[in-house]
Amino acid sequence: MHYGEIITADPANGPGIRLSLFVSGCTNHCRGCFQPETWDFNYGPEYTEETEERVLSELKKDYYQGLTILGGEPMEPENQPDVAHLIMRMREDMPDKDIWVFTGFTFESDLLPGQRKYTEYTDSILDNIDVLVDGKFILEKKNLMLRFRGSENQRIIDMKKSRRSGKVVLSPLN
Repeated sequence: MHYGEIITADPANGPGIRLSLFVSGCTNHCRGCFQPETWDFNYGPEYTEETEERVLSELKKDYYQGLTILGGEPMEPENQPDVAHLIMRMREDMPDKDIWVFTGFTFESDLLPGQRKYTEYTDSILDNIDVLVDGKFILEKKNLMLRFRGSENQRIIDMKKSRRSGKVVLSPLN
């Protein structure tokens, strides 16, 4: 996996102060995407063990509420192994910090067993994150007044409640 950027002390991509990891690679190619350079799976530095150690070390600082993984596309099958590994390590080391993942895919039609972006890592990711922001960015539904998303079709899903209930439970942040 490659990544486009790591933003430390980020107040924009979820509640509180966060570390945001922008992974590279996306097949959605949404019109109006704010980072089309991250569509290329080889854009930016390679995500290595050293990168992961740097991310986890930074996240241990008290002022971080959590980690946000976005892109590009974290739920591309090619990215899921590294994304899952980072999430599992963070859950072990920092269970009280929250994890958000932004995806242009839709939970019910792309990420469940048998769906087109489901892999052996998908459940591990979804079971261990707090929030999934799903849905393609749609330029015609762009709304600058929305918090933590770019277009009105995108949803902020409470993954803990959704996984327990077996149905999508939206976060109160919607």
